[in-house]
Amino acid sequence: MKATEGLILDESIDDALSSRYLAYSLSTITQRALPDVRDGLKPVHRRILFAMRELKLDPESGFKKCARVVGDVIGRFHPHGDQAVYDALVRLAQDFAQRYRLVDGQGNFGNVDGDSAAAMRYTESRLTIAARLLLEGIDEDTVDFRTTYSGEDDEPVVLPAGYPNLLANGANGIAVGMATSIPPHNAAELLDAAAHLIKFPGASIATLMKFVPGPDFPTGGIIVEPEQTRAEAYASGRGGFRLRSRWEREELARGQWQIVITEIPYQVQKAKLIEKLALLIETKKLPLLGDVRDESAEDIRLVLEPRSRTVDADVFMESLFALSDLEVRISLNLNVLGSDGTPGVLSLREALQAWLDHRREVLQRRTRARLGKIANRLEVLSGYIIAFLNLDEVIRIIREEDHPKADLISAFSLTETQAEAILNMRLRSLRKLEEMELRREDETLHGEQTELNALLADSNMQWAKITTEIKQAKVLLGPKSEGGARRSSFANIIPQDRNAVLEAMVVKEPLTIVLSEKGWIRALKGHGTDITDIKFKEGDEAAFVVPVQSTDKLVLFASNGKAYTLPCDKLPGGRGHGDPIRLLIDLDESHTPIALFVHEPTAKLLVAATTGHGFVLEEKAIIALTKGGKQVLNIGPAAEAIVCTRITGDYLAVVGENHKMLCYPLAEVNKMARGKGVKLQSYKDGGLADAMTFIAQDGLVWTDPGGRSITCKDWRDWLGKRAQAGRLAPRGFPRSGLFRPRKH
Repeated sequence: MKATEGLILDESIDDALSSRYLAYSLSTITQRALPDVRDGLKPVHRRILFAMRELKLDPESGFKKCARVVGDVIGRFHPHGDQAVYDALVRLAQDFAQRYRLVDGQGNFGNVDGDSAAAMRYTESRLTIAARLLLEGIDEDTVDFRTTYSGEDDEPVVLPAGYPNLLANGANGIAVGMATSIPPHNAAELLDAAAHLIKFPGASIATLMKFVPGPDFPTGGIIVEPEQTRAEAYASGRGGFRLRSRWEREELARGQWQIVITEIPYQVQKAKLIEKLALLIETKKLPLLGDVRDESAEDIRLVLEPRSRTVDADVFMESLFALSDLEVRISLNLNVLGSDGTPGVLSLREALQAWLDHRREVLQRRTRARLGKIANRLEVLSGYIIAFLNLDEVIRIIREEDHPKADLISAFSLTETQAEAILNMRLRSLRKLEEMELRREDETLHGEQTELNALLADSNMQWAKITTEIKQAKVLLGPKSEGGARRSSFANIIPQDRNAVLEAMVVKEPLTIVLSEKGWIRALKGHGTDITDIKFKEGDEAAFVVPVQSTDKLVLFASNGKAYTLPCDKLPGGRGHGDPIRLLIDLDESHTPIALFVHEPTAKLLVAATTGHGFVLEEKAIIALTKGGKQVLNIGPAAEAIVCTRITGDYLAVVGENHKMLCYPLAEVNKMARGKGVKLQSYKDGGLADAMTFIAQDGLVWTDPGGRSITCKDWRDWLGKRAQAGRLAPRGFPRSGLFRPRKH
């Protein structure tokens, strides 16, 4: 039979791909992307720390070249490229990337500007106190070990983790079909919350947030996420936190001022931030910003100069927060590997409880390991004491017998361990004083053994011991330690005038908006544009010509009863014929614009349909945030909106297609935000032609076909009640039935 016979498998391509991709995805999830909930580390970081410990790079020892560390990691534990391992080591040493550095670096390890670290042959490293806390007790059988990829060494499956590193330093990773994003937190706050959770295992998220109010970023900053939103994120394990730069207003001579940024958001590169701000200035997307300078030394100092000293500093900063990385959103996705290796999303309480459970297991394993060592030592001590009591006979057996070990076991009922220990005993240990010391040691060990057995049997004693360990860890990582104080603070956002903020983002300049009869819109620069000089497509002409500022909003009211909002700075320029209005808004071809005006929030409007129904509404209620517009006037299937006019008086004049006119006080018309409205005028045939408001003492004014204004002083002859039919319009009233021509 051939050697290869029977080794060829018949497998469909779908099954082969799915099985292999599943193996790859599982490897990515468990071995690369997701951290362990117990020590908060990924395999590469765990292997780096363990390799450095094996090299005896303790916080009190000297530094060693990073190349040596990387070589040990890839040679003994981590079967991947050296650059990937070095990048991971560098990040562990960066104080702007890690809340609690696990590696103490010497040399160039990069900076907050985004510059990379020097090559590994130039840099040196050792462990930090925080790293030592993670590794403490690893030689006491506190965690499981497994064989490395080469089969020549053993590596820890997880570290003992003397503090909740998962939340303290956070983690980021993208796996296959899942990801994790955990912001860093303050270790002292986490330890306090864990201690509280020991006393009250069912503590609510709200209670835990009294200890852990939110993340604590290494670069500081101000967290402006509301407390309720933070609580929801911690309860579900998913959410986010808005983080802003810390800034202050610095007064200068002659009333001038500037903004100084002293802290930037987490993971934002300072050089790219400055580049983005400079681009905003160049492209005129932020006209309030005049200049940006980097005056940073060891501390961050970014200087932002406003273009005008009259601008409000808060509005100035709000516009910057909206357009740049001076404000970022840090996501929370607490997706981690559990103690059984299964990925899952945990809440804040579940993550802390998982760490506490791990610490309890570490305590139990350490206790059992210590009991084993005590038992072995007591066994040896018992043999030593027997030897001292029978010293002459022991010496005789060792000197004269051919098989002293077996004879000692037989003569004094010793174990092999005891006999071996007696044979290895040094002559100097045969002093009387040594016997006394051995008896004292035996007594001490028996006392310790009793205490440890009691500890294993009592869960309350175990939690009390863990609480003591938490207090000891807090001394090393607490507010009084170097870098232990909280860096990020919390603040509530002071509401700013949204319009003022939006205006701050736009260069203010005069424009003339032209909308043609066929629906083409464009923005011409300047005011006072002569309509006769504007060119249109053949058969087209101007329908609306509106002078505006680039910071204004236009409101277009259409015959479908909808209002559409158009930011003037977003409209197409004056070159060519512009763009079709229906590309900017969702307006059906069967409907047409009937009004186009600059939005004034304090103004009021009269809207009416051809059926004669209408109402008064506040203009601030018609702003639409989408292309679909906002339905204001409800119309029937055979009706259309025909009137949308700004209210300038206290009386209303309406005229129907039957040429009958009616005047009455505007107070008789209902005020609404949306609806069909009330009957303005009754008709036997036809419908409403036009409506307008006027001031009673000034009289009713309309425009004749020649463009002249005609004032009707005896308008009271048409005075009546709302919803009446009215009487024929006065002589000289336009035959079109309109108070003003539709074109503006």
